[in-house]
Amino acid sequence: MTSPLIGVTTSRRGGWRSYLMHRLALARVGARSIRLMPGNPLPAEPLQGLIIGGGDDIGAEIYGGKVLPDVRIDPERDKMELGLLKAALPAGLPILGICRGSQMINVGLGGTLHTDIYEVYVQAPKMRTVLPRKTVSIAQDSRLDRILRCNPCQVNALHHQSVDRLGQGLRIAATDESGIVQAIESESAPFLLGVQWHPELLVWKRPHQRLFGALADAAREVAQPLSAAALAQ
Repeated sequence: MTSPLIGVTTSRRGGWRSYLMHRLALARVGARSIRLMPGNPLPAEPLQGLIIGGGDDIGAEIYGGKVLPDVRIDPERDKMELGLLKAALPAGLPILGICRGSQMINVGLGGTLHTDIYEVYVQAPKMRTVLPRKTVSIAQDSRLDRILRCNPCQVNALHHQSVDRLGQGLRIAATDESGIVQAIESESAPFLLGVQWHPELLVWKRPHQRLFGALADAAREVAQPLSAAALAQ
């Protein structure tokens, strides 16, 4: 069994913790990982898959959203990830978006975000926990449903933004009890999936570990990995 190389995007500030958890999750399914950060050179070895990881808010000006005070953004990371998606999406590279990464996939395909979900879903409980205490319902016959094999599923919650208008070619794959979008997926791409929770923090739960296994399996099927030159275009 081959060991595909998966790029994992992180912030420069404190992103090493997130990267280590992704590295562990990918190693458990026989994949290798490499950290991608704004300002660093792209890897010489071609990538067979991509994880757009969690982190700071996406700049509201990118999707025409409301600019909020006192939120941390990372413009250089926004630029890097949009560039990676611009190269990876038409190439059909397998992509998994996690929390911010799911939102970035949506924005990259022309969608929008709720800048603060609690201004829209006023009855939603303000939950912020690394533990699987949020219940989500998975869309039947979705790719996510086939991967997780749990419905409903228990997930964690570390976000205050969420998908609003869907990007081109995407569909909703999961929602929570308040109706907030918790996962999106492509209607046609071989593997393009975003989840609002952090499965890398739930690797002891088999459904969430299967997400990384599915990404690794899709990466092994990639006929033409994406080179640094292609990523930089």
